Amino acid sequence: MGATLRAVRALVLLSGFYALCLGLLALLGAADWAAVLWAPAATRIKILVVSVLLAVPVFRGMLMLRTPRDEEPGGVLVTEADEPRLWETVRALAREVGTRAPDEIRLTADVNAAVTEDARLLGLLGGVRRMYLGLPLMAGLDEAGLRAVLAHELGHYVNSDTRLAGIGARGRVQVTRIVELFRAKADAKVEKERARQERRSEKRVARGRKAKEIDTTGAGVTYRAMARIYTVYGRLYLRSTLAGARRQELAADLAAARIAGRDATARALSDIPAIDAVNDFYLSSYATLGTEYGLLPARGEVFGGVRHLLAARGEQLAGLREELPEEPASPYDSHPPIAERVARVEALPDDGRATEGSGPALALLSSPDAAMAAIEDVTLAPEALRMRRLDWPDLVHESMSARVAQGTEELRTATHEVTGAAWTAALPALLDAIDAGSAWEIAARLPRSEEAAAATGRAAREFARPALRRGLSALVTDELLRSGRARWELSWSGPATLHLPDGTADGLGTALDAATADLPDTAPLRALLTPLPL
Repeated sequence: MGATLRAVRALVLLSGFYALCLGLLALLGAADWAAVLWAPAATRIKILVVSVLLAVPVFRGMLMLRTPRDEEPGGVLVTEADEPRLWETVRALAREVGTRAPDEIRLTADVNAAVTEDARLLGLLGGVRRMYLGLPLMAGLDEAGLRAVLAHELGHYVNSDTRLAGIGARGRVQVTRIVELFRAKADAKVEKERARQERRSEKRVARGRKAKEIDTTGAGVTYRAMARIYTVYGRLYLRSTLAGARRQELAADLAAARIAGRDATARALSDIPAIDAVNDFYLSSYATLGTEYGLLPARGEVFGGVRHLLAARGEQLAGLREELPEEPASPYDSHPPIAERVARVEALPDDGRATEGSGPALALLSSPDAAMAAIEDVTLAPEALRMRRLDWPDLVHESMSARVAQGTEELRTATHEVTGAAWTAALPALLDAIDAGSAWEIAARLPRSEEAAAATGRAAREFARPALRRGLSALVTDELLRSGRARWELSWSGPATLHLPDGTADGLGTALDAATADLPDTAPLRALLTPLPL
């Protein structure tokens, strides 16, 4: 379908939104007219009031003609003077694709690449073109794969996809706005009805009567019904444009294969979901490991550290490439499944252009480290930028040590409540309590399930034993870490490992078992802790 026909279809769908609004207003007007002619006075007033209340959000939705402008473009703007090789590559690819190069290139912290255009007249006239390029994506691609990604994005300019996106966005925004208006009205009605019933219940209780159960089932029902009508049209709107959007992605894939090569394009498509999964894991398990304790990786490593993980977990990355999603992310996803896109590209004739020998994509940047640092300045929240920065070994050690210390709080509190010992003296006090036979009194104060709380005798002890052992293990580990006899060690290929003093690791489990046995013996544990003061 050509750009003109796609524009016409988008305008028809957008016009349908206004037709729906006018139709609903006509129905409300007809109801008012009928009420004035035939309804009793009391009913007539109710119908007129409800009609006005329903008509106001419809009118507001119709009058919100201007699609709200986006916030300032995100990312870090890089000029040709800043990144000459990147700009040279993008311009060369634009010439090969047969389109005008973007006016701006902005680096972001996403595993994504995208292009936009500030089109005018609902997309009928072009405007400023921007290309967004995620540094974590570049970290996982080679140069050939990046060329394929860039060629794909530039292909959207050729097909006028970015211009016509404005028309499609207008319809989605209008429908979403009016649905939100009606839902907000419905929620307000529910809250008002809840407050009314709660006041009545309070009065009943004050008079010694039983409070009634709060029931807001019927509150805001007319608003919710109107919201459902527009939601149905929104789904129709999305489904009507979905096939075209997916065809645009497939056409852009073909452009990428033609310019960058079949193999490079197929491999880049396979790499993107794998890189995305690794980056998600990196952000949750490494980059934010110490944020709870006010710690962040060294400058440039918050987003740049994913490079270390990608390098260390090549086998896992290769496995992720083989597990390509065969379904869209959602029924309304504008992109076809990655597996389908890769299969279509791989089915193209062999063009003789392999991807071997291609250098890392980040080599196109003048200074990848500086770019990673600049991204942090525009992406991280102000409170995050004020956090203490540590290199990776110290970050892992301090973060994990703080986590261990946090895990001792419940047992320290329980020990203090039973023995009166100070917070810092919890471990020696607990060992003395074990020797004195009062450890189970301490264990009974630890959080436990309802089943454990109801147990008595031997059963209660068996429920409490694992919690006591875990807490005691955390206390011992915390003491070793505080004294400098133990240290957490960073690993990019697996979880962080705890290095204990020679001989401690082998005997710790046995010593903990002995200390929490029915006939406890703390001597092995005290021996392992020597020369710590107990």
